[in-house]
Amino acid sequence: MATPAEPEMSLAEAEGSKEKTHVFGILRLQEEKGGGEKAGVKPGDGRWQAPIFALARKASETISGGIHGLPKAVEPKASPFPPHEWSGTAFRDPMAMERANLLNMAKLSIKGLIESALSFGRTLDSDYPPLQQFFVVMEHCLKHGLKVKKTFLGYNKSLWGPLEMVEKLCPEAGEIAASVRDLPGLKTPLGRARAWLRLALMQKRLADYLRVLITRKDILSDFYEGSAVMLEEEGAVIVGLLVGLNVIDANLCVKGEDLDTQVGVIDFSMYLKNDIDDYRTEERNGQIAAILDQKNYVEELNRQLNSTVQGLQGRVDSLEKSNSKLIEELAIAKNNIIKLQEENHQLRTENSVILMKAQQRLEVTKGDVNCELDTYKQSRQGLDEMYNEARRQLREECQLRQDVENELVVQVSMKQEMELAMKLLEKDIHEKQDTLIGLRQQLDEVKAINVEMYQKMQSSDDGMKQKNDMIARLEEKTNQITATMRQLEQRLQDAERDRLSAEDGMRRFKQDFANKADSLQKQIAQREKQMLQLETDLKIEREWRQTLQNDLEREQDTVAQLNAEAQQINALKKEFHRLQDENTQLKGICEEQEQALEELGCKLSESKLKIEDIKEANKALQGGQVWLKDKDATHCKLCEKEFSISRRKHHCRNCGEIFCNACSDNELPLPASPKPVRVCDTCHALLLQRCSSNTT
Repeated sequence: MATPAEPEMSLAEAEGSKEKTHVFGILRLQEEKGGGEKAGVKPGDGRWQAPIFALARKASETISGGIHGLPKAVEPKASPFPPHEWSGTAFRDPMAMERANLLNMAKLSIKGLIESALSFGRTLDSDYPPLQQFFVVMEHCLKHGLKVKKTFLGYNKSLWGPLEMVEKLCPEAGEIAASVRDLPGLKTPLGRARAWLRLALMQKRLADYLRVLITRKDILSDFYEGSAVMLEEEGAVIVGLLVGLNVIDANLCVKGEDLDTQVGVIDFSMYLKNDIDDYRTEERNGQIAAILDQKNYVEELNRQLNSTVQGLQGRVDSLEKSNSKLIEELAIAKNNIIKLQEENHQLRTENSVILMKAQQRLEVTKGDVNCELDTYKQSRQGLDEMYNEARRQLREECQLRQDVENELVVQVSMKQEMELAMKLLEKDIHEKQDTLIGLRQQLDEVKAINVEMYQKMQSSDDGMKQKNDMIARLEEKTNQITATMRQLEQRLQDAERDRLSAEDGMRRFKQDFANKADSLQKQIAQREKQMLQLETDLKIEREWRQTLQNDLEREQDTVAQLNAEAQQINALKKEFHRLQDENTQLKGICEEQEQALEELGCKLSESKLKIEDIKEANKALQGGQVWLKDKDATHCKLCEKEFSISRRKHHCRNCGEIFCNACSDNELPLPASPKPVRVCDTCHALLLQRCSSNTT
């Protein structure tokens, strides 16, 4: 039975699947938009892209063609929706969605690494961000679908296992594996796997090694699940893309890096455009709000279904109770019918016995009457006497009839005694049968004894006489036993006769009881019809309950999926908050360092000023400052005006240079002279700055 909530549930499931596929396919949408934007780049900017990606495509086609047992890619069917609106059946399998996302990220990372490396124009090192992101993406691709292996310390996913098998498949990789094992700083299998990837990239053999590895699916099946990237066609595509990395030169220092504790998180900000960041955040917020709305709707629907299930459960319990009560009433009615049948049978037997006796007496009276009529016809002489005798006999018959009725009442009262007598007779018969069996056994024993005595009769005549006496005694006993057996057989015959008469009465009773039995059977049929109707109602209720349980299980599955997605979103939120906290911490550290640098700069300037003061004091004390002569100066050093009679020469008491009156019209005390003396404008400003710094 369908419910009105099922169309809403199907619509909500379709919308949830559509939004889910839209969320998981955001990387592919970004790549399509990025490809559309890059289609407008000038031909001169992307001249190197065509040969490299053609080489990668050709390598992936050759690898996928050489692998035995790889499934062929399904050709995409034409969709009635536009390309940007993805249908709910596009990525129904979560593993397929993960493989598609990893393939898109591998394409973006390899493409970005090749572009940035060619524009960089020199050998790449370990600190290069696109190279670090490439290794993180490759680590995620190799970790996809890894089987969990049990160790002494617990369950672990080892990435080093499949990479270590490359040494057996390709002898050229033995050097890398040996160098990775000899590195002193590596303690975990994950660190060894990361070091192996870096060394293979430096050798420009990463694509070759992984190509050899994906061709051996029998080995990879021991490490990966059936739907992993390395076992599907996406792995061959990624290996084909890695061929383009052979144009990159990398010089990586593996010993200095802490590869065991690095956090492999993909930085999507490197591949996202700034002009659509706002659009993506709004779209993601809308998707999260839609998912939360669907979650609330599913929870409300789940509550309604639980209430309906509880109501139906109560109805089923009440129906079961009523059904059990009806079954009990039916059993009680059957027992009452059986008791009534037994009572009717007993009454029939009693009536049959009474009627038989009355008929016998009536037959006797009829015979007497017939005899009297014959005698009356033969002789009319004694008619009056015979009439009187007849009246007298009639009276006697009436009296006899009354006696018979009295006897009938007595017989009714004696019925129970007869039943007891019958039971006693049956017990007596059983006992007699037991005694007969015992006597037969005794007879067998006697026969055996007779045979033994017959054999011994030849040996001794005395014993023969004794045995003859014993035989005579035994014969007497056997005669007695045979007599008792005959009596018992006679009793059995009488009992059988009585049983036959009772059976005749039973047949008559059955004929009379048929009407009552038919009425009772009709009532039973009506009860059975009611019971069948209740059973059909119960079946319908059970089917309805089963459908509701199936719907509830589906809703629980959708709720579980939404909970998993909500957990993923919460994990991403926690990661985002953690990064924000780290950013705030780093900002605080930067501000503290800037303040410390400002304080150090202030202290350094103060120390420089003090050093200059000390130097000037030393010069003043030692008289080492240069005192320029009047004849050596023809122009003012500051304004460069020529001296004349009206423009006199003046010495600065601080630096010893010659200035005009306008450029040296300042007085300040110096360490050499406590009184204010003439100083130039430059020295005046410098000395004022020193004084202000000293006061602060």
